[in-house]
Amino acid sequence: MLIFEEMQARGHEQLTVLHHAPSGLRAVVAVHSTVLGPAIAGCRLRPYDEERALRDALAMSESITLKAALAGLNYGGGACILTLPENGADEGHLREALFRSLGRQIRGLGDRVVLTEDAGVTGQDISFVAQETASVLGMNTDTPTVTAYGVYRGLKAAARTVLGSESLRGVRVAVLGVGSLGAALCGHLHREGARLTVADERPGRAQALAEELQDRVTVVAAEDLLDTPCDVLSPCGFGHSIKYDDVERLQCRLIAGGEHHPLSRRGEQAVKEAGIAYVPDYAINAAGLIAVATGVSAEVAAERVYQTVSQICALAQQNSKPVHLVARRLAERRIELIGSLARPL
Repeated sequence: MLIFEEMQARGHEQLTVLHHAPSGLRAVVAVHSTVLGPAIAGCRLRPYDEERALRDALAMSESITLKAALAGLNYGGGACILTLPENGADEGHLREALFRSLGRQIRGLGDRVVLTEDAGVTGQDISFVAQETASVLGMNTDTPTVTAYGVYRGLKAAARTVLGSESLRGVRVAVLGVGSLGAALCGHLHREGARLTVADERPGRAQALAEELQDRVTVVAAEDLLDTPCDVLSPCGFGHSIKYDDVERLQCRLIAGGEHHPLSRRGEQAVKEAGIAYVPDYAINAAGLIAVATGVSAEVAAERVYQTVSQICALAQQNSKPVHLVARRLAERRIELIGSLARPL
């Protein structure tokens, strides 16, 4: 991976590597854009190798830039990817040390970056960060739950255009990844009467969800879910769930889920050629970010997602353009227009 070429291609401003041996801190902080304001950085803790951490930081930060822009927020996009320490960071003092170390080093970035929780990170973890820096948001927001409700509402908005009806009763939805976000989304879909196929890299998690929901739920292996005939494919994993070579396997009409960057740019082109509508993550999974940044309720945040996805799908239909390209252009247009206000005459 050629880092500077990748940063230039995506338009990144900054990439910082953080390290503190006693606490086990090893993190990559990417700042994609601060044109609209400080970069909100989703903070993620997972077992990463170095290259995957770099790739996810770059991809996720770009996604958050577009998400904030589409949502009308005065923030840019960032990402903070922590690799899981060898000690696992489960014991209380070790976890406190890890996140306070992160906070102390983030403080050195000034007001360019604001941390909030993402996969593997809790509000308690962010409260540890907050002991060392004021650059935090969302300590008291149940972000996965809010995001899941927004994805559900966004799915209904997309279904109205792509599937011909907003109702999801009887609609076949395949959900890949049933962690906190994916499981909450499945709950909303199941209550409406959708027919679910679920899979997770931890098979027991998918099976437990199926037993909880009971009817209209089928469990398959994670490696088989992309072959499932369905109306909607909803990726809710940790990124890059749909590889370019996987696109020919897909048997869906719509891709829309809570996962950051499930497709590469090349993959987006492939689904376009396959005639599959793709509502990008930064359009449909923004409710958590909206709630964190503005303090509004889950219902209000989800309604904003519903309206955004409705607008994007309507414009795409009116202009015979792919949904994901319309979404990107709307986000980029706001960044261009607001960014131009700060330029000298």
